[in-house]
Amino acid sequence: MTELTHNPAAPLPTLAVVVSRYNASITDCLLEGARAAYEQTGGDPLSLHIIGAPGAFELTALSAAAARTGRFAGVVALGCLIKGETRHDRYIASAVAHGLTEVTIRTGVPVAFGLITANTPKQARERAGGVKGNKGSEAMVAVLNTIAAITDLGPVLSSSARIIPVSRPLPDKARAAAARGTA
Repeated sequence: MTELTHNPAAPLPTLAVVVSRYNASITDCLLEGARAAYEQTGGDPLSLHIIGAPGAFELTALSAAAARTGRFAGVVALGCLIKGETRHDRYIASAVAHGLTEVTIRTGVPVAFGLITANTPKQARERAGGVKGNKGSEAMVAVLNTIAAITDLGPVLSSSARIIPVSRPLPDKARAAAARGTA
């Protein structure tokens, strides 16, 4: 795949970031990562609209509402589910994943999935700016790359897709495992 650079003269799109307030000590870190990735890519912080959601389940409804306004080129949904004693977290995670996919399909507005599903608070922290990266920044990168690809498709398929570079590339777990010798 050919990577071309983002035209600095072209402003980054206006985005909505829907962030769950449940497990806020984690989701605040996800939001910080998403903001940093947007700004490091040249985005104007005033072009990010932050929408608080009571919990992860509400990410779908609020992402759909944001997408339907027509004001946003994309939506980043951020949340954190930590396993409890029941399977409740799995049901919520599945509903949110399916719901956000449906929002993208029905509205044509890309929605990035930045929902951490962890077994422990420690695992969640590791994925919210710790040793495992920041799923908030990864979700921001994903939505920006998706918007760029959709824009590039335009009315006809382009022969060279533009990818907006960011300071942190998307993770490659296979490459990391190979480097550790565990692949």
